[in-house]
Amino acid sequence: MEIREVRPEDAERLVEIYSYYVAETAVSFEYEVPTVSEFQRRIEKISAKYPYLVCVQDGKIVGYVYASAYSGRTAYNWTVTTSIYLDKDCRRQGIGSMLYKELEERLRKQGIVNLLAGIAYIEEEDEYLTNDSYRFHGLLGYKKVAHMESVGKKFDRWYDLIWMQKKLF
Repeated sequence: MEIREVRPEDAERLVEIYSYYVAETAVSFEYEVPTVSEFQRRIEKISAKYPYLVCVQDGKIVGYVYASAYSGRTAYNWTVTTSIYLDKDCRRQGIGSMLYKELEERLRKQGIVNLLAGIAYIEEEDEYLTNDSYRFHGLLGYKKVAHMESVGKKFDRWYDLIWMQKKLF
C-alpha cells in the first residue's frame, strides 16, 4: 500500500467511495452525492493549506483522509477537523489507522495542536449507522468532548453528532 497526496484527477474515485456514505448511510449528513467537479473544488480548496491523502492498493485508491479548517478565525489556526472515508469493501484492514498516522505526522509538522472529528452517532445502531467511527476514533486516542442530540435528520430518522478531540502536543 502507498499513501500519497491527493491529485485533482483522483476526484472521480473519491466520489465513488464517498457516494456510498451519502446514499446508503447516515455517516455523512449530505443528501446528494457531489459531482466530480464539485469534489475537485473541495480537494483544491482543502489541499491548498492542509494535508489531503489517499491510500492506493494494487493501483486503486481504497481510502482517503484530510484535515480542514475548524474555523476561519485566526485564534483557531492550530485546530483542524479531520475526515476519513474508506472503500466500503476495504474496512477493518488497517488502512484507516495508516492514513490517520500519516495525516497526524504532517499536521504536527504544520504546528497543528488540536484535531476534531465530528461523528454521526446513534444510541441503538440501525441499518444506516453503526458506531464504528466513534469506536475507531477512540482507539486512535480521540476523546469525546461534545454530544449534540438529534441534530441531523436522514432517512426520516434523527441522528446525534459527537465531537471528538485529539491533542497532538
